[in-house]
Amino acid sequence: MTTRTAAGTVALGTAGLTIDDVVAVARHGARVELSPEAMTRLAASRAIIDELADDPRPHYGVSTGFGALAKVQIPVEKRQQLQRSLIRSHAAGTGAHVEREVVRATMLLRLNTLASGHTGVRPVVAETYAAILNAGITPVVHEYGSLGCSGDLSPLAHCAMTLLGEGEVRTGTADDAAVVPAADALRDAGIEPVVLAEKEGLALINGTDGMLGMLCLALHDLATLVSTADVAAAASVEALTGTDAVFAADLQALRPHPGQERSASNMRRVLDGSTLIRRPREGEFTRVQDAYSLRCAPQVHGAVRDTADHAARVASIELRSAIDNPVVLDDGRVESNGNFHGAPVAYVLDFLAIAVADLASIAERRTDRFLDVSRNHGLPPFLADDPGLDSGLMIAQYTSAGIVSELKRLAAPASVDSIPSSAMQEDHVSMGWAAGRKLRRAIDGLGRVLGIELLASTRALDFRARGDGADGASEGSPAAATAAVLALFRTSIPAPATDGFLSPTITAARDFVVSGAVVAVAEGAIGGALD
Repeated sequence: MTTRTAAGTVALGTAGLTIDDVVAVARHGARVELSPEAMTRLAASRAIIDELADDPRPHYGVSTGFGALAKVQIPVEKRQQLQRSLIRSHAAGTGAHVEREVVRATMLLRLNTLASGHTGVRPVVAETYAAILNAGITPVVHEYGSLGCSGDLSPLAHCAMTLLGEGEVRTGTADDAAVVPAADALRDAGIEPVVLAEKEGLALINGTDGMLGMLCLALHDLATLVSTADVAAAASVEALTGTDAVFAADLQALRPHPGQERSASNMRRVLDGSTLIRRPREGEFTRVQDAYSLRCAPQVHGAVRDTADHAARVASIELRSAIDNPVVLDDGRVESNGNFHGAPVAYVLDFLAIAVADLASIAERRTDRFLDVSRNHGLPPFLADDPGLDSGLMIAQYTSAGIVSELKRLAAPASVDSIPSSAMQEDHVSMGWAAGRKLRRAIDGLGRVLGIELLASTRALDFRARGDGADGASEGSPAAATAAVLALFRTSIPAPATDGFLSPTITAARDFVVSGAVVAVAEGAIGGALD
């Protein structure tokens, strides 16, 4: 129910949101606007709710309590208080503050549902919500509080508090910007707080927007990381003087998973032109097979790609959905439903965490091979400049291994752990918010592990080029793409020398990975985009 109308603007109410739209608003501050079609639908559905509000018969969410208290009918004079009480009581989060981009993604997705016209809120509610987003006001939302059903109630309630002029917010763009009262931030931005009417409290909090927002951000970041992993694996094969014969297209066609074929294609292109790669020569013995972490990289990386593609299909459906309970249907009926359950999103968040952990695991195994003289084919121990005096990347591998171990723990699914709530009315919950939170940590860890692998492979390429192997002879030249990555790293990371402070070096390598710089220079060298 969105379309991009101009540079930096996302209009809601005309077509479906995309992952890129979510990233643009959440991370890059793109503005939002409500289309005329959205305003028309908002007014029409509100008229239906107003009719129900005047009906002496009880209607859930309009003239009754909520959840296990749905049988309690609320008199007209107390319904504004009912809405305020709902928001205040559900804003029950605790723990660390959630990142600004996650909160903005959550708000965008809730606004997208409001703009659908299926929630019954007044146009002023959606307009004010959009104004808060556009003013850069970010509600303080906490790490803990959501069970993922009925949606992300607590995080969304913290966002709704801002609409009322209550709670705390940040007005800067940094995650650690100063916290100020919402009332002050709205006043400074010229935004009038909203007094909620019937049904509007539920409409503001009854959705899976937090977990979906984290899914969209993760998919966006993972796309860069998987392509980076292909580059890193290719660089490791090359720097360990392995073979690229196993990546041949006809071999991949025998097991035609789409992701596997794409990763193998990427690795072939990145390695094109390398003279370090060992290729069969008549009358000469060469290694028959490389280790699994090298030889099977397309199969593992490709499975991650296919998992991400499945998750993206789920996200695409969710992005064109309207999640609320009850909902206003096109024929005027107002019906209760179970669409707020987060299972579809929770499952793929957990699935991605498994894939991310395994992608990091195979990358760490490649890193480890560089450091062991029995497996690195002529490189110095631990890639140290002066082994014994220097430790090289010994402890960098410890760091990578520690992250991978943590990622394996984060791969344990949250979605299988349901805890009943609301006096057993909500007796099965998705835990999708928790799945999203741990996936964000996993994505962060993967970027660091890939950075360390590239730190090792680029260092090894330096040793190969200057003939510092056991035989003392230069062994060939890297491919254009891996040479470009090496040149990128040498812009801020020194070539092998006496040991220095390693932590900033690991951070610099990680930054090259997550910024997309590694993929960008590789693509520049091969003259086209990676698959």
